[in-house]
Amino acid sequence: MKPVKNVNVSDDYKEEDYQDLLHETIAVIESSRVRIAKQVNTAVMSSHWEIGRLLEERKLDSKHGDNIVKRLSVDLKKRFPNMGVSPRNLWDMKRFYLHYYQEDIKLRQIVAVLPWGHNLLLMDYKLSAEHVLFYANEIISKGWSRNMLNLALKSEYHLSLQASERSNNFASTMPGESAEYANEIFRSRYHLGFIDAVEPLKELDLERHLVNKINSFIMELGNGFSFIGNQHTLSFNNKEYHVDLLFFHRRLRSMVAIELKIGEFKPEYVGKMNFYLSLLDKLEKTADENPSIGIILCANKEHLEVELALQDIHKPIGVAEFQYLLPKNKLEEMITNEIKKKDDDSLRSVPR
Repeated sequence: MKPVKNVNVSDDYKEEDYQDLLHETIAVIESSRVRIAKQVNTAVMSSHWEIGRLLEERKLDSKHGDNIVKRLSVDLKKRFPNMGVSPRNLWDMKRFYLHYYQEDIKLRQIVAVLPWGHNLLLMDYKLSAEHVLFYANEIISKGWSRNMLNLALKSEYHLSLQASERSNNFASTMPGESAEYANEIFRSRYHLGFIDAVEPLKELDLERHLVNKINSFIMELGNGFSFIGNQHTLSFNNKEYHVDLLFFHRRLRSMVAIELKIGEFKPEYVGKMNFYLSLLDKLEKTADENPSIGIILCANKEHLEVELALQDIHKPIGVAEFQYLLPKNKLEEMITNEIKKKDDDSLRSVPR
């Protein structure tokens, strides 16, 4: 293979224009790959659904149909050696059918595009249809792996989000539609368990972990974010200022500055963020972009205190909490349940 040469962009085509072209082309290819993967996965889920329906219609269960399903598994493996048709998987297909056949069509359609392993995890937890829909949307929009879903389920991520109030001034600082969309994009709490931290971190260490796993952080933030850099320098009046993390959101057409605070929210953080946003808009915002948005990410916040701190601020700012360490009692419970589950799986796998 011939070595690839660096190609210079011509003088009449700016480097930033080329980078935009490159990023948009990559987005098209990745989007196409996702669509193809979804089509393949939907076909697999459809077959699982229909097999589950067949087992249910023939009244096969663990008491009266165990030998039949075992024989079915052997014959199917001969015909389809690469398809997961073990007895346990066949019973899971019936469980899948029974779990959702009476649910709303919207829910059935969305679980049909999820990977099988993700569906098995969701069925293992006693979740309402609303919560299954919530997790399914998170999986699709953020590309959650099975491990990330498992962590979110064990930490009851859906409950922590429901309990959180949105703390921002978007309604008073952004046009109506933009404010509504910003409220959909930015949440009140973010789960950063993907950084695999086992003890509390200092702010710079937390930033380093997030940068090292920037793809996972972007997936947690949601669709549309592009990472510009960390400790982004803003030079003004012979002084330098540094934004912890700077992103650009494609649909909002705004730069998004994120400041990390390992402790609880303090009102003075708003003034500092307001200043950074003024600098970004003055020094770097282009004519076709919307005003920059600031997110203060801290360990915890008091909603009323945030509301008061934002009252007379005219730049769009939100305050959100993050979590990356599980409480000790929750961690112990997770370990105990995991050991018990492995023991149960071992017992089920012993031939009878």
